[in-house]
Amino acid sequence: MIRPQWASLRSRPAVLPLPRIRAIATSSSSSTPSSSSSTDAPSQLSARERRQLRNERRESLSAAGGGWREEVEERLLRRRKKSDKPSWKEELNLDNLALLGPQWWVVRVSRVNGHETAERLARRLAAGFPLADFKVYHPAVKVKRKLKNGSVSVKPKPIYPGCAFLHCVLNKEIHDFVREVDGVGGFLGSKVGNSKRQINKPKPVGVGDMEEIFKQAKREQELHDLSFEEEEAIAAAAAGEKKVEQEGLRAEEKPKSRTKRSSGVKISKSNSEDPASLLPGKNVRFIAGSFVNYVGLLKKIDPKAGMATVGIMMFGKETIVDVDCEEIVAEAL
Repeated sequence: MIRPQWASLRSRPAVLPLPRIRAIATSSSSSTPSSSSSTDAPSQLSARERRQLRNERRESLSAAGGGWREEVEERLLRRRKKSDKPSWKEELNLDNLALLGPQWWVVRVSRVNGHETAERLARRLAAGFPLADFKVYHPAVKVKRKLKNGSVSVKPKPIYPGCAFLHCVLNKEIHDFVREVDGVGGFLGSKVGNSKRQINKPKPVGVGDMEEIFKQAKREQELHDLSFEEEEAIAAAAAGEKKVEQEGLRAEEKPKSRTKRSSGVKISKSNSEDPASLLPGKNVRFIAGSFVNYVGLLKKIDPKAGMATVGIMMFGKETIVDVDCEEIVAEAL
């Protein structure tokens, strides 16, 4: 009868391998080899053998009177501590911004009518939080321009288009309130959080940076006012020269003839000498009025009203104007 192979193996006594830890320990105690061999031996041990060596060393230290616990505590104290970095949940909490106190914050507004959005934001904050202290600043230069009727128009030109500055103690309630104002695109900041949730956390502006912005706005406003005053002086000097020229031309002209009244047209001396001088289709020159020294084409003439329709070229296009017949003369060929 043939016995199975596993039965013969079962009958044999089990031979367990001797632990290597004792052999290594006795060899190290009996002989004193070089330091290189002693340091290379632990690196070749398994994790179990290293654990047994550590326990034996601790027992020997405790038997000799030394405390291995104190040694471990010293190593833990010498280990570098982790930086106290807030968690991502704390970074998402906008109420922690109130701990910074009053700060300047950048608010995104429209690049075209940003000053109107800044005024609207100031009114809404004053109505929604009457007990809080707010300052809304939109740095801009007041550009002055003189119109044709003599009046001066003033329009703001933003220094930082699309940005307004808000000074307050910011928290989540005020943050959400500002974002709901018409024309506001949120705060300028950085993305915080993780892949599950991210928000745009506002970033405050330093005091030194705000002082530079105030100085820049003041400096640019002074430069613009100075240039506007220079332009006004130049325009006044040019207007004075034109007035002197017109007075000289009027002094050279003779008194107007008033004998010919049958047609009802006021005819000057220059036109009375040549009755066919003012005829539609001919070129005429302006000697008075708003279009002095302009040359145009006479379209039609109304003798009863004393008015003439002239086409002049302005900005590359023909412009039709109605003027008094006394303001034009026939252009000399």
